[in-house]
Amino acid sequence: MKKRVAVAFTGPSNSGKTTLIEKVAKKLITEEKVAIIKNDPKDKAIFDVEGKDSYKFSQTGAEVVVTSPTRTTYFSQREKNLDDIIAMINDFDILLVEGLKTLPLPRIAIFRNEINESYLDCSEAIAIDESVSIEKYDIPAQIDILDLNNTDQIIEWIKTHAKSV
Repeated sequence: MKKRVAVAFTGPSNSGKTTLIEKVAKKLITEEKVAIIKNDPKDKAIFDVEGKDSYKFSQTGAEVVVTSPTRTTYFSQREKNLDDIIAMINDFDILLVEGLKTLPLPRIAIFRNEINESYLDCSEAIAIDESVSIEKYDIPAQIDILDLNNTDQIIEWIKTHAKSV
């Protein structure tokens, strides 16, 4: 059985986390089973549209699963930790996590224009583009510097550093 691995992405709002995860997932999905967890710290995610049955069911506070021939959607009213979520998804090779910087996962911090050094303590790599003047910052030697626009380089880093889960 193949081992399942996970890596996390962090960074300020509008730094390009979602775009990078999307690019990485589209390339990896051709040869791996990919799962993505998106942290929603402001609790903005909603289930379906107001008035629809699945929305009404989710408003009851129950655990709701909507299934069809091509997809299954699970909407939980309970907070889940990483192990709970991994157990639910179960069938994946690579898990990409956006946010959740308290999780003990290898982490790529994404920056454009400037580096927020508060992210360096919880990151093993940074991904930047030409808008960042790297020489202005004191980047610790153990942090890998990746090209935000080089998806293949980032995937290689993930394959080398992702943690078994």
